[in-house]
Amino acid sequence: MKKNKGFPSELRHDLVSGNWVIIAKGRAGKPGSFKKKRIQSDMKEKDCPFCNIETQLPPILIYTDKGRVSINGKVPKNWAFVVIPNKYPALLPSTTLNKREEGDLFQTLDAVGHCELIISRDHKRNIPDFNVKEIEVLINVCQKRYLDLMQKPFVDYISIFQNYGVEAGASQPHPHLQIITTPLIDVDLIGSLANAKKYFEKKKKCIYCEIIEWEKKNKKRVVYENSHFIAICPFASKTAFQVIISPKKHLSNFEKINEEEKSSLANMTFVISKVLNKGLSDPAYNFYLHTAPCDGKDHSYYHWHWTILPRTSNLAGFELGTHMEISTIEPEKAAKYLRSYL
Repeated sequence: MKKNKGFPSELRHDLVSGNWVIIAKGRAGKPGSFKKKRIQSDMKEKDCPFCNIETQLPPILIYTDKGRVSINGKVPKNWAFVVIPNKYPALLPSTTLNKREEGDLFQTLDAVGHCELIISRDHKRNIPDFNVKEIEVLINVCQKRYLDLMQKPFVDYISIFQNYGVEAGASQPHPHLQIITTPLIDVDLIGSLANAKKYFEKKKKCIYCEIIEWEKKNKKRVVYENSHFIAICPFASKTAFQVIISPKKHLSNFEKINEEEKSSLANMTFVISKVLNKGLSDPAYNFYLHTAPCDGKDHSYYHWHWTILPRTSNLAGFELGTHMEISTIEPEKAAKYLRSYL
């Protein structure tokens, strides 16, 4: 790809989503300038509802620090992760969906779904502070809840994510992940599925596998890779220092991950969370899973992955109005900078 060295910015096309992003090179500083002081919450552990887990809703699932499932319903002293229902759910379980129409224009569905929290024990230790074994236990929790929830009525998609830091939308400072199921598939994923399917039907190849092979060959946007996974700052990054963690083998469904792959993913998450934490000084971030829907349809052309979006800047009117993100550092420079912290 030839570069116009005299022009300060680039429009880059995201092959998967079909969207365009702006890489505003002319507005960028040095990679280290993206470090920023994160807004801190002053909530004390004694006042934290997640530190006092026994006061919360009855647990759905408990894992001990040995990685074992506790089945007696009581939270043991050596608990590591607890899954509880969200006390303020946006969706509620139901056996009916209750579709309604308002004239010929508007449609309504009951907001049917499940909202859960995966709470880690320590008030101050987040994923970058975990060891590999702790991360592997967390992956087990995510997989176990995914497998259980996909059997429930009106669960077509399961979103697993973490908002860390006030800038990323976290309302509770105690580190935790969230799980939300919906009877619908979000528009962003619908677009990615459609483009992945179109590419597969045309070329008989997975669009993600093609991207991964290109990045492995060229290496300039690869941050780290191990036996089963690769971490890339994508060509059309939505934000500065966006990282996507993908299985190198073509896999459509996160929930089908095996034990060897889980260990490899734990290692990958450990490394990438550490370099982002060091390189950007404990940034606020959004961390989320994109996997094939569990709606019973064939999505074998899709390729599951985790996305990490550090919040080094705030969305403003242009991004919100056009749905076109602006990233102020080239992903090639971002990857090189993060590699320096390996």
